[in-house]
Amino acid sequence: MLNLSGIGKQFGGLTALQGISFNVGKGSITGIIGPNGAGKTTLFNIATGIYPPSAGAVVLEGKDISKLPPEGRARLGLVRTFQNIELFGKMTVLENVMVGLHTRSGSGLFACSFRMPWQMSEERRIRERAKELLAFVGIRELADVQAGTLSFGKGRLLEIARAMALEPKLLLMDEPAAGLNSSETAELADLIKKIRDLGVTVALVEHDMDLVMDICDQLVVLNLGTMLAEGTPREIQDNQAVITAYLGEE
Repeated sequence: MLNLSGIGKQFGGLTALQGISFNVGKGSITGIIGPNGAGKTTLFNIATGIYPPSAGAVVLEGKDISKLPPEGRARLGLVRTFQNIELFGKMTVLENVMVGLHTRSGSGLFACSFRMPWQMSEERRIRERAKELLAFVGIRELADVQAGTLSFGKGRLLEIARAMALEPKLLLMDEPAAGLNSSETAELADLIKKIRDLGVTVALVEHDMDLVMDICDQLVVLNLGTMLAEGTPREIQDNQAVITAYLGEE
């Protein structure tokens, strides 16, 4: 699904990433882990087009997308959520999801301004689909609540629902469990599995080791901007270099 080949990133004289290469298999859940400052979010920013790579290529389903802007990658099915939740706080929960669905709307300015019949029909379909997505993530009852009043955990679920509105083929999630309590994290694990079962490939940056060991098919470990290890959760658990990077050594 996604191939990152020789990815490097420099900010002035600082090398943030160097020689990062791995594949995210179609239909898998891939975890990207590592100590703080390892370059995980920078890697996601390169994959989604927020930063251009200083070296290497980003390939989605065999197509080099390294020069595409974020919106171009989203149209191809590469969608992400953010570590810090980004919602339209003064809009309702339902309207936030409808924003995602409107990116694929066929109605233009004229049809919307004059409320043409086909636009009204499309708007009804968008509204119903938004309700379905809210039900999928478990917050259907909050549809009419102002998004800015949600708890952190519910806000995270809303952000995921809005991302799913873009019909992703590959969903990148940046620390989705950050700020969640244990029961919310367990619900998140079940939701990510449900997303995978819909045929969406998932890659996530995460610090919660219990979560990644539970749901991930493969793990990629970064440290100081380089790849330290790659393998199954069991292989990573037993990797001495990974243990040293996280815990240090005597």
